[in-house]
Amino acid sequence: MKEGPPLGIERYRPIIPEWDLFVAASSRPLPHVIRVNTLRIAPERLLHRLLSQGIGVERIPWEPTLFRLDRPPGRLIEHWLGLFYVQEATQALPVIALDPKPGETVLDMCAAPGGKATHIAARMENRGCLVANEPSGRRQQGLLANVNRLGIFNATITGYRGESFPSGPRFDRVLIDAPCSAEGTLRKSASLAGGASASAIRRLSSLQRRLIVRGYDLLRPGGILVYSTCTFAPEENEAVVAHLLNERDGRIVPIEPPFPAAGGLTEWDGDRFAPEMSGCVRIYPHHIDSGGGFVARIERPD
Repeated sequence: MKEGPPLGIERYRPIIPEWDLFVAASSRPLPHVIRVNTLRIAPERLLHRLLSQGIGVERIPWEPTLFRLDRPPGRLIEHWLGLFYVQEATQALPVIALDPKPGETVLDMCAAPGGKATHIAARMENRGCLVANEPSGRRQQGLLANVNRLGIFNATITGYRGESFPSGPRFDRVLIDAPCSAEGTLRKSASLAGGASASAIRRLSSLQRRLIVRGYDLLRPGGILVYSTCTFAPEENEAVVAHLLNERDGRIVPIEPPFPAAGGLTEWDGDRFAPEMSGCVRIYPHHIDSGGGFVARIERPD
């Protein structure tokens, strides 16, 4: 499907005051970051194990399970043993914001390839019920492989379309790491440097709006929903959250990120959003030398 010409990353200049830092960071290769799988090994033990092999390791100060390595980690035996998961540092924030607890019932609505699902399971200490949903059969294979490699046994994998996930017992917490235009991953692919097209953003935003409403409806009263993307597009971020708040009675719960970041936008391209939208989080590559993204946390009232 032809999506039309890209809109260009330049359109975000008005909302990124540190534009030169943003551009410089976006042009650099990503650092090699891993998340320790605490279901198999303690962070201190893995740190000692890696250092004893002469591998350079730097601890990321705001999250004890994140390490930055001096080499690609994918071929290390510790990876195949399930002692860690390779990810960008940014990708930890949605699960930190979700804050799943042992014994809870949690839904990861768009779970493949499994980075956030396995992080959730680790935070739950493999206790409770985690539903890792992925509609694509091909992507389910990678999800299952990661669940098995990391020793997750409190998870069940389902294959529903997220926007039509069936009703049943309500969830304590729901994560929607939504399909998106992925502009925040431009450090991985030069093809994303031009940004997404208007038609692609419209198509994705339509899906995202259906996902977030369905995810909210699956929450128990008092439950927490986290909506996240890896894109800069307000049409896929703040506008999607605003749609939910117009359709349902949820409230934004402000996120206090453990690192420098920007707040959510309260206006964009002539549209105004609720002041509470500033309690969401925008992450740009220069903030923590990682990818970019957006995270919102919404509570369903009792």
